[in-house]
Amino acid sequence: MVIPPTAPVLLTRNLLYTGITRAKKLLIIIGSEKVVKFMIQNVDSKKRNTGLAYKMGQV
Repeated sequence: MVIPPTAPVLLTRNLLYTGITRAKKLLIIIGSEKVVKFMIQNVDSKKRNTGLAYKMGQV
């Protein structure tokens, strides 16, 4: 899993958790320890405005 230093809104605990739990046999995290620690501490999750409900005709 490559974790580049990027916008903090993308560096969330949820994203890290998803990457870890999807690994079947082996997980190698490539990135700085500082960024990974930030992700562990970043519990902010923004509401995603995908428009999926509208596209499915539910709005």
